[in-house]
Amino acid sequence: MKRPRHHTIASQRRCRSVRGPAMPADHDTRHGTRPLGRTGIDVLPLGIGTNKWQRADRGAVLETYRTIHDAGPCMIDTAEIYFSERVVGDCLRAGPTRAVIASKFLPFPGRTSPRRLMSALDGSLARLGLETIDLYYVHYPLPLIDVGVFAEGLVEAVKSGKARAVGVANFNADQMRRIADHLARAGVPLAANQVNYSLLRRAAETNGVLEACRELDVALVAYFPLASGRLTQPSDSMDTKALMTCLADIAGAHDASISQVALNWLLARDSHVIPIPGATKPHHARANLDALGWRLSEADFDAIDRASAKRRT
Repeated sequence: MKRPRHHTIASQRRCRSVRGPAMPADHDTRHGTRPLGRTGIDVLPLGIGTNKWQRADRGAVLETYRTIHDAGPCMIDTAEIYFSERVVGDCLRAGPTRAVIASKFLPFPGRTSPRRLMSALDGSLARLGLETIDLYYVHYPLPLIDVGVFAEGLVEAVKSGKARAVGVANFNADQMRRIADHLARAGVPLAANQVNYSLLRRAAETNGVLEACRELDVALVAYFPLASGRLTQPSDSMDTKALMTCLADIAGAHDASISQVALNWLLARDSHVIPIPGATKPHHARANLDALGWRLSEADFDAIDRASAKRRT
């Protein structure tokens, strides 16, 4: 499909570009992979979330899995709390895979020790039908629990051979740095921090998380990159109208969808960012992956940045 590189005249009138954060010089959404920190694991710049796979049509989910499998080393994100690990495991058992599988440990008071984490990991591996998982996260920090406790369990997960890499989710910048330091003492790099990040929720840019990911060379895995569907179609809401109009104009200029533009902006924002939009149908997964086939111009990028600037806090 031919995709023009620049705005139409109409989109330039309606969506004026201003100077914003620079696009990474080496950014190219059309090719290649992105690293999970310093782990040696590379993934497609776009993954897939599976928190809705448990209740979705299993035939459609299997076709969705085959779609992302054909695209390359796509990261499939699940968690014990999603109840989708068995569904992912069924897909994996359908044939050989190039996918990179990630799941998460659910901590709560009384369930924080390394022994509890390893027991949970064993359960996840059994449901997935794997001996080793590619990436294992702690799903979120707990108040009053030192991150060193989680670090001990994550180190054991790697040293035991049950996890190739480990990460955290929903950790703030200080917590990231502290757990990365604990892990580094054992020779284990922090692979990723998974946080809520989209054009409608840009707090990662101002709360220090994105900066910490750059500093530590850690992937920022963006969940809800389409804001739970709010960035998929035009809206008359006054709260989002300016942004959605801007996205629609740029989408029209590129023969793309609004969601593809929103994903493309995140990909362009920083080379550490790896969005994981959810999909339960193959055509949705294919449409998301099509965002990798082109890139925003600098004017496009700056215009979107301006239209969503108030979302940085």
